[in-house]
Amino acid sequence: MSDRLMSKLVAGSFAAAFGTLAVAPANAQEFTAQQKKIQAENTVKVKSGKVEPCFGVALKGQNDCYAGAGTTCAGTSTADYQGNAFKLVPTGTCTTISTPNGTGSLKPKA
Repeated sequence: MSDRLMSKLVAGSFAAAFGTLAVAPANAQEFTAQQKKIQAENTVKVKSGKVEPCFGVALKGQNDCYAGAGTTCAGTSTADYQGNAFKLVPTGTCTTISTPNGTGSLKPKA
């Protein structure tokens, strides 16, 4: 590969990387607004009495909300059956859900 071609490839890579960094803050704001909307929708669902948050039953990245420090909301759990991430389930069914780590919990698990 010629030095000139290599220089163009390297320059293009840097340009792409810096372009991505410039866009990140806008995407972060959209993500925050989307997460707030999901939190509000989940709150309405829980207040309806038809569903309840069940901790420790969601698969990795499939939680409905809250996954502890360093995370934001829906889809942010980092492990299957994470104790501080919940999935909304029909009211009265949470503690009957069985996982390899035990049953679901109405409160975050340590």
